[in-house]
Amino acid sequence: MFEALWPLFSVVIGIVFLLILIIYLKLNTFISLILTAICTGILLGMPLDKIIGTIETGMGNTLGHIALIFGLGAMLGKLLADGGGATQIADTLIDRFGRHYVQWAMVIASFIVGIALFFEVGLVLLIPLVFTIAKRMQMSQLKIGLPMVTALSVTHGFLPPHPGPVVIAQSLNADIGQVLLYGFIVAIPVTIIAGPLFVKIAPHLSGTAFHKEGNISSLGATKTFQKSELPSFRLSVFTALLPVILMLVATIWQLVTGHQKEATDFIEHIVYFIGTAGTAMLIAVLFAIYSMGLHLNRSMSDIMDSVTKAITPIGMMLLIIGGGGAFKQVLIDGGVGKTVEHFFIGSELSPLFLAWLVAAVLRLALGSATVAAISTTGIVLPLLQTSDVNTALVVLAIGAGSVFCSHVNDAGFWMFKEYFGLSVKETFLTWSMVETIISVSGLIFVYILSLIV
Repeated sequence: MFEALWPLFSVVIGIVFLLILIIYLKLNTFISLILTAICTGILLGMPLDKIIGTIETGMGNTLGHIALIFGLGAMLGKLLADGGGATQIADTLIDRFGRHYVQWAMVIASFIVGIALFFEVGLVLLIPLVFTIAKRMQMSQLKIGLPMVTALSVTHGFLPPHPGPVVIAQSLNADIGQVLLYGFIVAIPVTIIAGPLFVKIAPHLSGTAFHKEGNISSLGATKTFQKSELPSFRLSVFTALLPVILMLVATIWQLVTGHQKEATDFIEHIVYFIGTAGTAMLIAVLFAIYSMGLHLNRSMSDIMDSVTKAITPIGMMLLIIGGGGAFKQVLIDGGVGKTVEHFFIGSELSPLFLAWLVAAVLRLALGSATVAAISTTGIVLPLLQTSDVNTALVVLAIGAGSVFCSHVNDAGFWMFKEYFGLSVKETFLTWSMVETIISVSGLIFVYILSLIV
């Protein structure tokens, strides 16, 4: 019995070891992941001369697919921010919705911006706007800030081209277009529940938090735009949503024609090629160079400076994602997935719930949503081979689990706490509650969707 359970014990020991390296020894996350992958491989009884090869395979398979999308996504987001598109989207929606519906305006603006910008970038970009609006309308900063971070977190957890959903889809061989389509169906109600609706309840949980004044001095000077310098609202929205539109067109075409496996004529070949994630992102970046650059009379050198600066901050994130892929590959090659499969064969437990549960536990332990999501695929992948569950829905279930209950081991927890000037308890009752609601309601809607598709 002990031998049968040893692979699972090895995973637990590996996770504890990873936590010690990151939290107590303050070691870099990427280095910690590689050390943990090596130690876990040894505990699983893998031949020593095979462990590094497994790590290289895991990193290569993970980054080989995501580096293109991740890099182009960072460029698109930076072009949108530096060109004023993100500012125009937020300003226009807030002006049109007015004071009474300002929270809904912030949700919609953050959702649109969040598709193109990674969570941390979107947070840094939109928080100054939150503070400005709160002061102008004499409202609590948190009443506007919570809907904003909700939308950013939902897009981060459920929608490509964000790294978590893209890597999970690649690992599970899921159709990324279906992930995007079903992701929208799930993300919209989840955002409404965890955003504007929860904000009505949140003051009763922690009333003091809604009277706090935040501090964003650490962000430094933020770029401001004159009205005449901004691109139009329609052009800004179209630029942000262009990769989504291209991928959705290809997916809907596939669903209507029933030709999911391969194109049958020249037109379909073109549609599927353009709708591929990498192609769609490249087209969007090229369009953004025009719409957020040349169209606004920015010089090409200035535009390319934005592109270059977009890549610098994501270098370490790419390594961390690769490290997560290495750890995942060790779990797969070490037989952990087979152990999980053995215990759940014949079980009536839904694979969707299992995928969510594993991701949620890893999120609690590791802090990083992306690392938790990637590691989960290595554990549940063999189980899915004996199930007929839609893999696109499994991607969303893992994405939901990976944002569960952000707490003190997550950088997002501390960013939110410091920016809004909250205590640890207040952060738990606001930010951590929002993340938990996103996670649980996300699982519920994914399960409901599984009964339909």
